Amino acid sequence: MAAHSSHHHGHGHLHDGIDWSSRLTFLRQADELDAESRRVVARRLVRALPDQPTVLDVGCGAGGMSVALVEALTARGGGTVVLVDGTPELLDAATTAARSAATYGTDTTTATVRVRPVLADLAAERPVDLAGPAQLVWASNVVHHLPDQRAAVLGVIEAVAPGGWLALAEGGLSGRFLPYDLGVGEPGLQDRLSAARAEWFVRMRENTTGSVRLSGGWNLVLSEGGLVDVTAFSYLVDHPAPPKQAVRDWAVNQLMWYEEVAGDALHPADRRTVRQLLDPQDPAFLGLRDDVFLLTANTVYVGRKP
Repeated sequence: MAAHSSHHHGHGHLHDGIDWSSRLTFLRQADELDAESRRVVARRLVRALPDQPTVLDVGCGAGGMSVALVEALTARGGGTVVLVDGTPELLDAATTAARSAATYGTDTTTATVRVRPVLADLAAERPVDLAGPAQLVWASNVVHHLPDQRAAVLGVIEAVAPGGWLALAEGGLSGRFLPYDLGVGEPGLQDRLSAARAEWFVRMRENTTGSVRLSGGWNLVLSEGGLVDVTAFSYLVDHPAPPKQAVRDWAVNQLMWYEEVAGDALHPADRRTVRQLLDPQDPAFLGLRDDVFLLTANTVYVGRKP
């Protein structure tokens, strides 16, 4: 999850019109549900690194991946994790979570992984000046919120040490959480929500000040940025029905967010259905259903700096 805030000026406020600090609870919920998958990804990414590496988590959000990276480094003898975000509330949350993960699991009083937070506007400041060079840079769903995505990727590549790796998590498959026929409204709501969100995303990009269109796939951007051995892999986040309560709570928040960002692109009948699904008094309320779930695939593009 990306991490930026609403207004267009001032430190810690970015460019996509989203008030990220108000989304802290939601980001924490999502982090909890993604934790297991992210641990696997973190272990995979740190495997090739030298001893005591510096790892940079760009746009760390509430710190879900930060924690996984700290755990992965602790298991192989330590290092430094630098957290960069533009929203103070998120950076604080991530730092607290990462530091407790660093202390936990060590039998000494000194943590083997150092955690260093950096508050920065990634559209205005160069990651290499903030934290580089790092043996691994992780940037998850942050670049697509910045006005010039290609420039942002090149900026992140600058922060990679020679021989180091960039892992850019962008795209995948749109997450699904609703059964096809909810018993209220027209069947197939999930696909119409996804379409409305996609429309909103195009508008968000267009309305971002200084927005530059990025054509082509992310792997091309990495190769053109001078990285070699560019590949990608995808990982699933899979919480099938019947759900844990955490999945239901996440689904309610996810649907609220869809309503907020994509509402005006939805047919009025679908908007009515969404209101029913979000109403705790309604029999169709998502927060009590046994047929909601969470299934999503996230893609990570990796490349090495020669």
